[in-house]
Amino acid sequence: TQSPAPGTIVRRDWRMRVSESLGPQKVDVPNVIGRDDRVAALELRRVGLEVGLIAHLPDAGLTEGTIIAQDPSPHAQGIEQPSVNLLVAAPGDEAPDGYVMPSFIGLPIVTAQTQLAGVGLRFAPPVFADADPPAAPVTPVAPGSVIAQQPPAGARVDQTTEIRLTVSK
Repeated sequence: TQSPAPGTIVRRDWRMRVSESLGPQKVDVPNVIGRDDRVAALELRRVGLEVGLIAHLPDAGLTEGTIIAQDPSPHAQGIEQPSVNLLVAAPGDEAPDGYVMPSFIGLPIVTAQTQLAGVGLRFAPPVFADADPPAAPVTPVAPGSVIAQQPPAGARVDQTTEIRLTVSK
């Protein structure tokens, strides 16, 4: 920044104030895994970060409010947003508010559907397609195996998400 503003006409010998940027601020992402959610939020704010999305996962083995995971991971470099997403332990009898979509690629369709039904997720009728012929020698795809999925592995899903699986003929 500068004062007076660029383009301003000034008298000779006027003082100018110029501030030079120190560049992007870099902070070390603290490890809040295993801490209470309120303590974790305070620690993140103390270093200039914000609490991002919070998801809850029932876990009877942990005290309610304990941080199970964080994103970005502790000590991550080159993060673009000043926020940390948290996965927090909920009471073991509480229904989870979401899941991380696993990869079903290569699994039999029956196994994938059983796993989805086991956690109460909805799935569309499977789409059957020919497996693409491999460009290089690869283990052939067994008929009835999942060859594509939507949402992709790693996406957040919940009971309102409809899972679509493509299966080899």
